[in-house]
Amino acid sequence: MSHDAINLDAALASFDDLWSPRIVTRVNDYDVRIAKVAGEFVWHAHDDTDEFFLVLDGELTIGLRPASGPETAVTLRRGDVYVVPRGVEHRPSSEGASILMFEPTGTVNTGDHEGDVPEHITRTTGSALAG
Repeated sequence: MSHDAINLDAALASFDDLWSPRIVTRVNDYDVRIAKVAGEFVWHAHDDTDEFFLVLDGELTIGLRPASGPETAVTLRRGDVYVVPRGVEHRPSSEGASILMFEPTGTVNTGDHEGDVPEHITRTTGSALAG
């Protein structure tokens, strides 16, 4: 990883792919990832880690299916943060947003989802920023 400052606006402008996170930097054993999102992601959970979301631009809704209790959703706007607890099934969706996430290095973005993923989603552990 670079020791230079990273401008998130410039990093986001460097790619157009949706639901295909780019690794901006690392903090200890965690990736700091950014992504452009639109449409619906797949329902999934991460059994071994919480998932941190920060909305940089736009609006993101995260549907939640807790092990006990009804299905709910939380809507995040620019500047909002939310942590999905480990093991909670969730599905982000958006009409268009840019987000930042903290996840342990090597975490697959689709978590435990084993089925096919829609064409607009890339199953990945994150890609390096071009440059």
